[in-house]
Amino acid sequence: MRCLRTTSRSLLVVIFLAAALGANAAQPHTVGAPGPICFIPQWTPQAQFAGYYVAFEKGFYAARGLDVKILEGGPARPSAEWLQKGAAEFATMFLSTAIVERAKGIRLVNIGQIVARSSQVLIAKKSSGIKSFRDMNGKKVGLWGGELSILPRALFEKYGLHVVAVPQSWSVDLFLRGGVDVASAMMYNEYHAILQAGVDPDELTVFSLGGLGFNVPEDGIYCMESTFEKDPQTCRRFVQASIQGWRYAFEHPAEALGIVMKYVNEARIATNGQHQEWMLDDIRKAIDLPPPGGSPAAVKKSDYMAIGGELMTNAIIHRIPAYSNLFKNCAAVHEK
Repeated sequence: MRCLRTTSRSLLVVIFLAAALGANAAQPHTVGAPGPICFIPQWTPQAQFAGYYVAFEKGFYAARGLDVKILEGGPARPSAEWLQKGAAEFATMFLSTAIVERAKGIRLVNIGQIVARSSQVLIAKKSSGIKSFRDMNGKKVGLWGGELSILPRALFEKYGLHVVAVPQSWSVDLFLRGGVDVASAMMYNEYHAILQAGVDPDELTVFSLGGLGFNVPEDGIYCMESTFEKDPQTCRRFVQASIQGWRYAFEHPAEALGIVMKYVNEARIATNGQHQEWMLDDIRKAIDLPPPGGSPAAVKKSDYMAIGGELMTNAIIHRIPAYSNLFKNCAAVHEK
């Protein structure tokens, strides 16, 4: 399996460190050979993915014998689609997205749940008269397309609300101009962008999807089932190196932000260092890192079934994929 050519910066390292790190520390990768292992985050470069950029730049992937290329994600490159068509071996996506894709028959698997809690919110100005979630009925609500609209739509179904869905871009300008009554947001991203635009927090009503019963774990690391079955050791190494990247990022935030801004600037993303600093600090609250050498805590089956049940009850999916099919325990994979 080869990485497809993209317009993103080519991030390719071939480093052999076996002599320095020990015979078992670095092994040549086999997944997708020949060529690099491709990884695609589900969005454009930002601190939401700092751990992966840090893992690459600090050589944590290379130290495990992984020849990694990080692709630029975003709305035009759905990560689940890129896994399915063989354009990438590894990707990040929300658990809700993975459940929906697996329910459609796409045989992707979760090999590491990184973000443990939901940061997705809906934001209204108090001046709009929206004080409770039910007050959104009949209002204009900005919704992102694709996977990011799954949970809000499920919530509207659950509460019997009929909103006027308005397509929302990556910007919050429509909300700031009064074009919608409610904006979709992540606490680590758009919420802060609204504050940076000069809106006082006291002017806002923030509805947490988690607080409304949809506390769905967000970014996890995924691959196709065939990838895991072919080379589980490479999957484990990728997860472990990524966790090391996150740990380093949180221990060295200034250095991590410098790395993030390098990627941001190369992708010409309209943002600033202050916003990215907020994002890194806020997303840290949603990530429970395991001890060194450990694997991320798995999503509890009871929580998974509750999430799947909500998606099915609200007609987002028609069946709940088997828990054992979606989750693969990399901690159970032993190095050879």
